[in-house]
Amino acid sequence: MLFIKSVRPSNLIILAALPFIVYLFASSSDYQRSLQAILGVEPGSSAFVPGFLLLSTAFVSGISVLVLSKMKIARPRLTLAAALLALIATAAILAGDMVHPFIASVVANSVDPFKSSLVVKGVTPRQLTPDADIMVRQVETWLWPIYAFLLVVGLGLLATGNRAAVQTESRMRRTGVWILAVTNGAGLAFVFLFAYIAFASGLATTIRAAIAAYLLAAALGLVWVGLQKLRYTRSSLVAFILLTIGLAILSAWFLLQPRDDYVLAGTLEGKIGIVTNTPSGLIGAVRFGQFDGAPKAEIPVRTFVAPQQAIETVGKKQDVSGALLPAASVPSDWPIIWRTEALNDRDRAAGITFSVVAIVIGLLTLGGFLHSRHPLSIGSEFIVDTIRGIPMLVIVLYVGLPLSGALKDATQGVFDPPNLMRGIVAMALAYSAYLAEIFRSGINAIPVGQIEAAASIGLNRWQTARLVILPQAFRIIIPPLGNELIAILKDTSLLSILSIRDITQRMREFQSASFLPFAPYNSAAVLYILLTLAAASLVSLIEKKYDVKHR
Repeated sequence: MLFIKSVRPSNLIILAALPFIVYLFASSSDYQRSLQAILGVEPGSSAFVPGFLLLSTAFVSGISVLVLSKMKIARPRLTLAAALLALIATAAILAGDMVHPFIASVVANSVDPFKSSLVVKGVTPRQLTPDADIMVRQVETWLWPIYAFLLVVGLGLLATGNRAAVQTESRMRRTGVWILAVTNGAGLAFVFLFAYIAFASGLATTIRAAIAAYLLAAALGLVWVGLQKLRYTRSSLVAFILLTIGLAILSAWFLLQPRDDYVLAGTLEGKIGIVTNTPSGLIGAVRFGQFDGAPKAEIPVRTFVAPQQAIETVGKKQDVSGALLPAASVPSDWPIIWRTEALNDRDRAAGITFSVVAIVIGLLTLGGFLHSRHPLSIGSEFIVDTIRGIPMLVIVLYVGLPLSGALKDATQGVFDPPNLMRGIVAMALAYSAYLAEIFRSGINAIPVGQIEAAASIGLNRWQTARLVILPQAFRIIIPPLGNELIAILKDTSLLSILSIRDITQRMREFQSASFLPFAPYNSAAVLYILLTLAAASLVSLIEKKYDVKHR
């Protein structure tokens, strides 16, 4: 009865329906297949579960020792039990071979299957080659003993420090805490956030995308709030005026570079040859007939690497009858259709970019002067208001497709993030605006007197924010932060539009292949409900810990 009373009334319905849900998934082959497909369970992945559980147990137990040892109310029995569990799990890792299949799967799925020599080509799920498998085993022969040694040392320093003198205790405990935190924290982050989980890859993709986007959104939200809190000074205004002038000069320098002469020669009977690096404006003018004497219909074009290739193709009199070429490379006997000049795309793009940035910074500077605010404060406010006015799906599509493509072209293919990273950045950017408003409201709820008191005892702005404002603001904003966590968990379903194989994308794939009407959708809905309930429970625990209702 006490357990039922502790459950939220709205969750009692789900708790009552849980036996039926379990029975449905256990008895129906359609639901079993849909659940397996949506979770992302690969064939033979059951061999990876023991290794995953062992590593998770060892790392979680190591972190639990730290958490329990830092609690205000000492719990020596629980701390000892967590330490023993960590040692037992580590001993099992060293004694057996249960971890190796999981690590081998992680390595195999972290490389390019088409280019890497570590995996067997054409085999699904991915498998390491015999040589690569031996190499991974050699790394494990020294990796796990080092972890075991650091674990024992950290636990020993933590235990010895409790019985030592005050100064020695502080030093030994601090060293033990650092060793345990770094080793187990890094292992925990690797297993849960980065390692490929073959027995639940779809679920792992959804959770990881939500966590990464949430953390990045929180960081960006704090940046927007920090910029809004910047103070207005004359020196900052002068600096932004000079920056605007400098950017305008740079823009003018690029846009006033000498133009290149181009000639459209030949005839318009067939395709028109276009040479690589021809200004895009001229290509559009030729294709759509935006020159004197052009036909009304769209003109077909064909791309060539160099002018000589286009000239040779036109000379063969096949499907290409003319070409848009630099004036110096046009044969003298070709009939001239159109002459023009244009700025190359590189200088034109740089000039336009600098001019746009100069205009934006100039407007921010003018707004700062009129309202006696820092220009970056106005810019941060503009970003927050703009992002909140754009639908989430539009932001995901914009960041994931045209913006990422433009960055790839601008960096010559050096910056080409995977679709998952594009989706995470898009969601983080979208949610940063909402989190910024939550942070701002929490900070504004702190009485001004406390800030003045902090200044009176000599604290600078950073110390006041870290020691006085943020701890109190965090307690106030825990409930809305929890709501945003739940919302971002659900909105990860939008990432399926970028072909990211999360729960929603795998549901769509399975439904299109099986033609089942209800099983895929019901399975995905149940998974999302369980995820959001877990997030809500986590938020409730944090609220109880910080006693939000009685602050």
